[in-house]
Amino acid sequence: MTPLETSRAKRLKSSSNGVHEGLDNAIMAAKPFSSRETYAEFLRIQQLFHRDIAALYETPELTALVPDLLERRRINEVLTDLADLGAEPAPADGPPRFVAGEPVDVPTALGWLYVAEGSNLGAAFLIKAAASLGLSAEFGARHLAASPEGRANHWRSFTAALDAPEMTEEEEARVQAGTAAAFARVRGLVDVGFKTRAADAA
Repeated sequence: MTPLETSRAKRLKSSSNGVHEGLDNAIMAAKPFSSRETYAEFLRIQQLFHRDIAALYETPELTALVPDLLERRRINEVLTDLADLGAEPAPADGPPRFVAGEPVDVPTALGWLYVAEGSNLGAAFLIKAAASLGLSAEFGARHLAASPEGRANHWRSFTAALDAPEMTEEEEARVQAGTAAAFARVRGLVDVGFKTRAADAA
């Protein structure tokens, strides 16, 4: 296999840049921080995505690659944020993408985790916006909080683990496909969640 010039994380960033930018634009166009009610819809979107991947954080093959993986799981923080606001959680829209106890394809899973971890890196802006609603890392915006080691260090330790395993070209393709699927899932949740809210408000 011909050596690749850049890290796996950098290749994923390059290949997903367009869809990532489109997702960010769709979220901000919905003005999730315009009210606590709209922010609660944003939380429900987060809830369904993090529900999809919650099982990954206890998968032995993945925790062997990322030793602090379980500490990175944010589903409980999202649910606590909803409870802080007195908001109902989203009903399940089907089985989660990854189910505890079922076999996991590691390259695919790494693609999904890349999206989840990247969203935490980008949450520095979001938690500042949440402050305008009286929310913080201690109330309502817990899932947006930085880790004790800081966002940049937290991200670097994840990407180091992501870049570490050697993969075949087929496995590399599955990482790319997992990343694309994760972004598509979040975009679908955004389009449905905020469209439904807009229709209810009309």
